[in-house]
Amino acid sequence: MNKAQLVELMAEFTNTKKAAQEAVEKMIGSIKKSVKKDEAVTIAGFGTFKLKRRKARMGRNPKTGETIKISAKKGVGFKPAKDFKEML
Repeated sequence: MNKAQLVELMAEFTNTKKAAQEAVEKMIGSIKKSVKKDEAVTIAGFGTFKLKRRKARMGRNPKTGETIKISAKKGVGFKPAKDFKEML
């Protein structure tokens, strides 16, 4: 399911497609802002979005074998809720 399909599904419960689009955009925007501020976002029965940090480390270029420094990175982690995991 992509974003457009999610909006179509939400439009069945709202009066207009525009209202559904705004609701989906607001929800996604709120999750992004919270995770960026290092706040976990927990949706009961679905899961938790959380900021993940990776430390800088040394690695190897597989082509040349040269040692390189891999810089620290941030990413988003998702941990599904127990109910969601069991459903799968």
